[in-house]
Amino acid sequence: MHTDNKRRTNYTGSVLLIYTGGTIGMGRNRQTNALEPLDFNHLVSNLPEMKYLSINIDVFQFERPIDSSDMATEHWAELVRIIADRYEAYDGFVILHGTDTMAYTASALSFMLENLTKPVILTGSQLPIGQLRTDGKENLITSIELAAAQHEDGTAIVPEVCIYFSGSLLRGNRSTKRNADGFDAFDSFNYQHLCEAGVDFHFQEHNILQPDFAKPMIPHFDMNPNVMVLSLFPGIQADIFKHALDAPELKGVVMRSFGSGNAPQQPWLIDILKKATQRGVSVVNISQCVAGFVEMERYDTGYQLKGTGVISGRDSTVEAAVTKLMYLYGRYGNDTQTIRHQLKRSLAGEIHA
Repeated sequence: MHTDNKRRTNYTGSVLLIYTGGTIGMGRNRQTNALEPLDFNHLVSNLPEMKYLSINIDVFQFERPIDSSDMATEHWAELVRIIADRYEAYDGFVILHGTDTMAYTASALSFMLENLTKPVILTGSQLPIGQLRTDGKENLITSIELAAAQHEDGTAIVPEVCIYFSGSLLRGNRSTKRNADGFDAFDSFNYQHLCEAGVDFHFQEHNILQPDFAKPMIPHFDMNPNVMVLSLFPGIQADIFKHALDAPELKGVVMRSFGSGNAPQQPWLIDILKKATQRGVSVVNISQCVAGFVEMERYDTGYQLKGTGVISGRDSTVEAAVTKLMYLYGRYGNDTQTIRHQLKRSLAGEIHA
């Protein structure tokens, strides 16, 4: 195994395996034939492949494993607490998670774990780990090795929140689930992969974040979920759009526009957006396309949005944009000036700087 610059790599150390739920840890009930969560400690002890790893592995299991569709901000705070409380005891962390909301969790954690200096790798599987054709074993074992991977000086090779799936290590806040039932479930369409795992590990270190290893990791726990995602479409009605943005609790909107950030040239749309931003709602404009940038200056249909106070989300994913809004409103409250400034910055490699 090697990196792209041929530096020596170590694959020993200690990793905390955190099981939240998801298909990877499911087993089939013999009476009902339905999938249900298993005791993951028992499952790991019965994986013969684990004994070949020269890595100390401990397991932390959620008291009640959850389906990833039920993932919420309090679960993200719980994960941050688990990692923060044990940060000095482990070289890396692997989170086993259902695939449906994995990219949301990875994006949220990338903001909540400020100045992360150790790997936090999310993985899972499309088939339960006990099934014959499971993709879970390779995903799990490779993720553990990647979480323990260090340079000769003891610093982590991948000190960021990642998703590992089907041979590829991806930046977490650049990732999107692209396939509901294929083993190659995730990709990062606007950012190159961090590592390809074949016979060897091929790390692309120029793509990997480099934190200040001398500074501590700062955990954040507060997320404000009063945000929404809204897609534009031909024929969208003014009254419905207005009702959505008039909600008094609303703090932020991720607006999925056309192409490179374009919207219908309708006076009512401009008026509604301007009034929303003036009362403190932050509107982030991202593209409905899976790849490419929002450039509101390119066409007049996009340029008109700039005057309303709408912020370009550049090449952000939906998952990164919505969790970034939650994080910033949770951290800065009603300081919209600071929030909007931070929305334009890359905080954890989530947008092109």
